[in-house]
Amino acid sequence: MLVTRAPLRFSLGGGGTDIPTYANQFGGFILSVAINKYVYINLNKPNISDVLRVKYSRTEEVENPDQLQHELVKGALKLTGVYDKIEISAMADVPSGTGLGSSGSFLAALLMALHTYKRQHVPPIDLAEEACRIEMDIAGKPVGKHDQYLAVFGGFTCLDIQTDGSVKVSPLKIDFHCTEELRNNLFFFYTGVRRDSSLVLADQAVGVASNQQVLEGFHQIKEIGYQVKTCLERGDLDGFGKLLNRHWEIKKQTSTQMTKTALDKVYEDGIASGALGGKLIGAGGGGFMMFYCPSDGGRQRRLRQAMNEHGLKEMLVDFDLEGTKVVINI
Repeated sequence: MLVTRAPLRFSLGGGGTDIPTYANQFGGFILSVAINKYVYINLNKPNISDVLRVKYSRTEEVENPDQLQHELVKGALKLTGVYDKIEISAMADVPSGTGLGSSGSFLAALLMALHTYKRQHVPPIDLAEEACRIEMDIAGKPVGKHDQYLAVFGGFTCLDIQTDGSVKVSPLKIDFHCTEELRNNLFFFYTGVRRDSSLVLADQAVGVASNQQVLEGFHQIKEIGYQVKTCLERGDLDGFGKLLNRHWEIKKQTSTQMTKTALDKVYEDGIASGALGGKLIGAGGGGFMMFYCPSDGGRQRRLRQAMNEHGLKEMLVDFDLEGTKVVINI
């Protein structure tokens, strides 16, 4: 039996500049961090089995990968050349469609399991590229390379995405004190809204190609990403919080599906309670609302109270520094 896991993530700056319609022309930059919420893959080879069994929100039993309806599992099995009668089960700490990059994490964990099953060592960057190839090229999803790379590498990671599609991966130079303060001042609240990120991403892609205002917005978001990197490496967390607020105001203009009136009210009340900045995590449209809120003057208590009045549930989060890994191999 094999069990692998890959972390979920959220971006700290530059989020969205990895979508191909933008990155292929101008290059993208994303600073992101993995969190201690995971997607798990359990791979088992029963002693007696005459079917390939895949369990996720439903169960499929087929003779070969070509018959699978789950296109990501199908793509991973065919890419790795695994045609055995095995059983694959997927579990996650957080539901899909909530902005934390679950599909990229799912693929990273699945590919790690399949390669380990074949006793193959694959370098992290190759594992990330395989996940990108399956999701972007084989499945044809309108996504970039953020989720897959962060799931594989974990930690505080900078992604410089070149116009040729290559990705330069480098760690953020953040000290321990800054990391601890950031952990204590970041808050995550579930809006209760799940959405298909592909709709928002497709809308943004059209905007980049046809709307100068949207394109300019992505240029500004990338620049904010660089500024966030500078703030965090200097330990200027209040500066980071204010940049989050600016980022969100610009990001809302990149898609008509980015937010809703009710979510705007949630955000406004979060800022009014003392948060310096925040955003909907991921492509937007729902999922988790993140705030940066200093601890002075009762701000954090007021923020929690404001979110409670909106009926939002808080999710406690720590950072993951390991990336995709094998948990059990027996």
